[in-house]
Amino acid sequence: MEFDDAAKKLAELGHPVRLKVFRLLVQAGLEGLPVKAIQAHVGIPNSTLSHHLAHLVSAGLITQTREGRILRCRASYPEIKQVLDFLLQDCCAGVVQIQG
Repeated sequence: MEFDDAAKKLAELGHPVRLKVFRLLVQAGLEGLPVKAIQAHVGIPNSTLSHHLAHLVSAGLITQTREGRILRCRASYPEIKQVLDFLLQDCCAGVVQIQG
């Protein structure tokens, strides 16, 4: 994963509503949740929720599938795993000292 891609994903999660929605979808597991259920948990207007969901979809952090009249959202576990792997990739490897 490139720095710019990781930064975009982390920036989208940096908004409190988006982070709350993402954590809710992680809690829901592979089944995900319909948008209406997300709205009930988060307690914001549908238009505002749609805006935040669009950001999460754009960053690749969630997916949406249409099931008749229901729009179901799911956390994209492979994407978030890539972000976590990126953050921990050089864990405890030491830092090269720069002579100044």
